[in-house]
Amino acid sequence: MKEIFPRWDWKFRSLYVVEGFFMRYKKVLAWIMLIYGIILGVYTGILLSAFNARPLWNTSILGPLFLTSGLSAGAAATLVFSEDPDERKQFSRIDLVLIGIELFLIVHLFMGLLASTQVQIEAARMFLGGTFTVSFWVFVVILGMLIPALLEMMELRKYHVPAIVPALLVIFGSLMLRFIIVNAGQVSRWLY
Repeated sequence: MKEIFPRWDWKFRSLYVVEGFFMRYKKVLAWIMLIYGIILGVYTGILLSAFNARPLWNTSILGPLFLTSGLSAGAAATLVFSEDPDERKQFSRIDLVLIGIELFLIVHLFMGLLASTQVQIEAARMFLGGTFTVSFWVFVVILGMLIPALLEMMELRKYHVPAIVPALLVIFGSLMLRFIIVNAGQVSRWLY
């Protein structure tokens, strides 16, 4: 708090002790939080992929896809709050790489589903002309990945783009990815 609000007053002595502990062990706590953040980013995808009864979720791609999407949203959030132009450029580059990885994983998700059993092919078809086609491709891929990537590339090429615009689109796309995958997975099933 002292770094963000230098004149902050905790009012209680015990809270100053806690703040001192966190300041003293800042790097150690940052590494611990990094590990927990990676676990948090992956676990939803791994948890969903363990549901054998849901063909859409029953793939090993979900863990890395959710982790990459979460990292991209984190890089976007950093863009919103950063005041350093060099830091913004660095996180724009990181986000562009993460968006590329996300698109790669999405392509491989559908390739894996289409090369599998009939029910998994039907699960993929929900996104390729079915119920979730428009919402997935518009909200996740176009608004959540392609447009922000274009805006970040323009910013890196010295065009003035408010950093909050691509960042909010990436965060929105990341949330929509989770909502759509969870909802579509509940619709997909082995018995029709």
